[in-house]
Amino acid sequence: MKAKARTVQLGAALVEQGYLSAERLNQALAEQKRTGRMLGRVLIENNFVSEEQVAQVIASQLGLPYIDLRRYELSADTAAALNELQARRFRAIVLQQRDDACLVGMTDPANLRAQDELAAVLGQPIDIAVITNTQFNETVDRLYRRTEQIGEFAKAVERDLDLEREGDVVDLNQSTLGITDVEAPVVKLLNTIFEEAAKMRASDIHIEPQENKLQVRFRIDGVLHPELDADIRISAALIVRLKLMAGLDISEKRMPQDGRIALRTGSSRIDVRVSTMPVQFGESVVMRLLVQGGELRSLAGSGMPPGVLARFMKAIKAAHGIVLVTGPTGSGKSTTLYGALQTLNQPGVKILTCEDPVEYRIPGINQVQVNEKIDLSFARVLRSFLRQDPDILLVGEIRDQETAQIAMRAAMTGHLVLSTLHTNDAVSTPGRLLDMGVPGFQIASTLLGVVSQRLLRLVCNYCAEPSEPTVGELAWLRHQLGGELPPANFRAGKGCPRCNGLGFSGRQGIFEMLEMNRELADIIHGGNSRLFEQRGRELMGQATLVRNAIDLALAGRTTVAEAMSIASSVEP
Repeated sequence: MKAKARTVQLGAALVEQGYLSAERLNQALAEQKRTGRMLGRVLIENNFVSEEQVAQVIASQLGLPYIDLRRYELSADTAAALNELQARRFRAIVLQQRDDACLVGMTDPANLRAQDELAAVLGQPIDIAVITNTQFNETVDRLYRRTEQIGEFAKAVERDLDLEREGDVVDLNQSTLGITDVEAPVVKLLNTIFEEAAKMRASDIHIEPQENKLQVRFRIDGVLHPELDADIRISAALIVRLKLMAGLDISEKRMPQDGRIALRTGSSRIDVRVSTMPVQFGESVVMRLLVQGGELRSLAGSGMPPGVLARFMKAIKAAHGIVLVTGPTGSGKSTTLYGALQTLNQPGVKILTCEDPVEYRIPGINQVQVNEKIDLSFARVLRSFLRQDPDILLVGEIRDQETAQIAMRAAMTGHLVLSTLHTNDAVSTPGRLLDMGVPGFQIASTLLGVVSQRLLRLVCNYCAEPSEPTVGELAWLRHQLGGELPPANFRAGKGCPRCNGLGFSGRQGIFEMLEMNRELADIIHGGNSRLFEQRGRELMGQATLVRNAIDLALAGRTTVAEAMSIASSVEP
């Protein structure tokens, strides 16, 4: 069924159905007249209505069904009736193959010319359903994954390297002419790997030479997943190209190197941190992907429990002192600190940060990139900061005694300092500072509080189903909760295309906070870290990382197994 070719009064219909006020419609109409843009786009960009509301009204006006692709069981084989180029050209996805016609979702159902061309391409009549632009883009990115293309490009690199003639080893000391000869397929392979990693929301790409193969893995939601196994002999060409892109020395194969690459994929810019390491069968490369220009997560949207959030907000709004966020690498510490900076960033406040790297750029804040190659270390930047008349300082990480002591002195002299430290939990953090050589009196007089956090994988909402914990999981829960279980909604994801068969989609922070008081300050002033930890745990009670994880499992947001994995990384 084609769309009915008649004028649709979109604005009036949105008002009639209660999605839009008459006042906002008049504002949008005035902007439409001034800019010449479509009314629907003006309404959505001004957040007057959602894409889904506009699509539903258009569907109703045209007498067509509206389909929410987020909840539609779509077969990749069915959608393959259109290739990626055709799908993007027509802004259309084949949703269902019927005996007499295809059901096709379109973002512009009033485009009759596109409908005629689609029917010709598919070789049969089509029925139209309305879909949103955002859901179309997400679905196409998911459907037309490039795993097979990555493999094809890897084989092209093998052919262009003439591996049969070169033998088992590719000479890394090949000439510039040699690099140019193989550049095209290598570049295509790397570009496709980067694009696929961005689509999969990967935080890291691991390129690892094994004895008989080259392995590529993506880290998604904190877990590594295999993406490609290729001939080990293409390893040299790939690594040479990556080194050139990152500005590294291609002749140095015996020492680790670090560099950076700036990429653009679609509308996103990605900063890539590149680390090379000599291993048994060549050089391993790990690349951390940092998407720039994305929306920063606020503290309220971080998943921080209300009690922890209130105490953390109180700490970061103090006139002076130091607030620490702790946890292992990849636990979301930087995201929490950036959320704090968003809260504190006001015209009357000067904020300076020293970071490695600068992951997100925030207008109004002076951010400095640490560069160890030119001896621009955290300690050196921090010393200079104190001459810049700041109100608030952010130190990306306290790594050594010098940085710790300068940060503490800054907190003692009237500045608010935010920083991170690698410890397992909140109560062990002051003891780590003592071990680093910071005097107990400095810790006692400056430390306002410590937040410890982890990232917990969330059950995919699209394939989640009720799930009973195992006997061992139930026993662990009873032990942690000290008796019978409260009412629970245990769920697990069975795996679907939207979560790439993993059963998990996205992560949420879990938190605990230790707030300093006079009693704790007196204990740490005396240097007794063991007593401090004991008393700190008593004061925190049940407001711990493990209990936060258990609460999410009881609510069906994550699995018991995931909560147990967090507990194993926290408990001694």
